[in-house]
Amino acid sequence: MRRNLPALVLGLAALLPLAGTPGARELTPAEKRVLPYTGELPLCGDPAVLARVANQFAEKEAQFWNSDLTIVEYERIHPLAYKPWGLDMIPRRYCTATATLSNSRRHRVDYSVREDMDFLGNGWGVEFCVQGLDRNWAFAPACRMARP
Repeated sequence: MRRNLPALVLGLAALLPLAGTPGARELTPAEKRVLPYTGELPLCGDPAVLARVANQFAEKEAQFWNSDLTIVEYERIHPLAYKPWGLDMIPRRYCTATATLSNSRRHRVDYSVREDMDFLGNGWGVEFCVQGLDRNWAFAPACRMARP
C-alpha cells in the first residue's frame, strides 16, 4: 500500500482541476433566464421612485407609529450600486439621498428599486430606511441593512 500511495496522491492531484471550484455555480444573467427579468429599472432620482418612497414612509409613520411625519424634499440623490451581488440575481438598484422631513429635520434615506417586487410581483417596488426612524430596527444598525 505504501508503494502505491505516491501514485494515488498524483492521480487525485490530476483530478482536482476537473472538480471545479467548491460552491461555484453557473451564472445565467437574470435577463437571459427562461422567465427573464428586463433589468430596466428607474433611476435613483426618478420622481416616481421618490414619490413611492415618500408615500410608503408617510403610510408607515401614520399606521404603525401614530406620527404625521412626511418626506417633503430630497437632495444629494445618488446611486450606490446596481446588481451588487451578481448578474444572476434579481435586478436591484441601491440609492441614497438626504430627505427633509415635515419637522424640518434632515435624515439620510437609503432605498432600493427592485424589479418584480411590487405588489404581487408586478412592476418594480421600493424598499427604504430613513436613518434615525427605523423604529422596529428592520434595517439595523443605522439602516446599514438597506444598503448593498
